[in-house]
Amino acid sequence: MDPFTEALVYAAELHAGQVRKGTDTPYVAHLLGVTALVLENGGDTDQAIAALLHDAAEDQGGRDTLHEIEKRFGEKVAKLVEALSDTLDDPKPAWRPRKESYLRRLAIAEQDELLISAADKVHNARAILRDLGQSGPSIWDRFKGKRSGTLWYYSELVQIFRKNFPGYLADELDQLVQKMQRFHKNRTEDGQDEY
Repeated sequence: MDPFTEALVYAAELHAGQVRKGTDTPYVAHLLGVTALVLENGGDTDQAIAALLHDAAEDQGGRDTLHEIEKRFGEKVAKLVEALSDTLDDPKPAWRPRKESYLRRLAIAEQDELLISAADKVHNARAILRDLGQSGPSIWDRFKGKRSGTLWYYSELVQIFRKNFPGYLADELDQLVQKMQRFHKNRTEDGQDEY
């Protein structure tokens, strides 16, 4: 089995039964979406494998899973997965310090890390915006940062990607975050659910 196919099967096994926050969508859909964005934006095989596994260590076993990833897919993929994880600790540290730490690391990240992170954040922002349109502002209760913290975090991400990884993904993330912010503003000012 080639490494990409092996990673696809491994990711599906690790995340079996896991769903996206507040939905019935299998988590593997997110992993596939991020991987598609990485490949569509010039990513190589190692980056695509890291995209498939970007949440594996963080959500499914910490350093033990990271060691298994290194054994199966090599040091480069393992380093990418580690860089893309906001923590490998269990239990996870408090949300805001964890995100602040991730933003500091992202601000000095290499281009291959930035590509996968940008793809991840774009795919997440698309899902948030879709869910806002379908369910309204109650979706913010799914997130530890609630509305204000989540919008703060995504705004900070936009600034980092605009500076360090300009291009289509940074542009799309910026547009998505602006739509999320307008959704709240429109909802607050006139009761509309426009976005």
